[in-house]
Amino acid sequence: MKKDQMPQGRRAVLRLAAALGATATVGYLAADLFGEPARSTGAAPAPQGPPGAVPPGTAPAAGPQAARTARLRPSAYRLQPMTAYAPPAFRRAVPPVRQRPFLSMSGVGRSMVLSFDDGPDPRYTPAVLETLRRYECRAMFFVCGEMAVEHPDLLREMAADGHVVGNHSWSHPLIPKLRPSLIRDELGSTSEVVERTLGAAPLWYRAPYGAWNRHSFEIGAELGMEPLAWTVDTLDWKEPGTGTIVRRVLDGAAPGAVVLSHDAGGDRTQSVAALRRYLPELLDAGYHITVPRR
Repeated sequence: MKKDQMPQGRRAVLRLAAALGATATVGYLAADLFGEPARSTGAAPAPQGPPGAVPPGTAPAAGPQAARTARLRPSAYRLQPMTAYAPPAFRRAVPPVRQRPFLSMSGVGRSMVLSFDDGPDPRYTPAVLETLRRYECRAMFFVCGEMAVEHPDLLREMAADGHVVGNHSWSHPLIPKLRPSLIRDELGSTSEVVERTLGAAPLWYRAPYGAWNRHSFEIGAELGMEPLAWTVDTLDWKEPGTGTIVRRVLDGAAPGAVVLSHDAGGDRTQSVAALRRYLPELLDAGYHITVPRR
């Protein structure tokens, strides 16, 4: 064998070393491209900050390569949502424009809906909520904006207990006497208060005095709300006596019936006392107190 010829074993070892060195180099470059931190070399670690932030005491590098590296660093590539490619947020379909409100709920079996208007009122609403909570029942509260904005804590309590918060206008006006722009203000402002407080706008509304018109149906639908009236009117606002209110509810009880009562707008002591009497009787009669779904 000539002196300048390398033994076969040594040549194989050198080939293996060269291959390993190339693999390590490619791995290092790949790690650098995707922003993985380099292994410790004994130097002090770079200061850490919030995702996507420039470390203090340094200036961001300029140029397209720096921009690409910034986009691909772990904090931006792995931790931040890729919102540019996310699907659009789900939006609930606008309901159709009705010509009259719902008077009852269909297809709910032996169920009824209890509803309370004009609140929230700190004098009576808490007692209504406490009674419903005691019997583990949910109801609907059609709130006036001028009351809701003053008592957001009661709105949150309603929502926390699973009740439906509906729109009853801002100041309880006679809707047919208002211009469309004022109807929009009354309903829109109340929806804004509810959404700001609870994180979601109301899906139901009820016209004060049960007085609807074409504009109220159109504007309500534009705001994403369905109109709900009632089946049983307790006329509790006339303060007819607790016994009379109880009798009207029990006489009108039927599958799908919607009962109208009040938790504000006057002295509602009789309304609160009547609820404490007729609610357990409805449950004993086999009725399920529920709320509509949308």
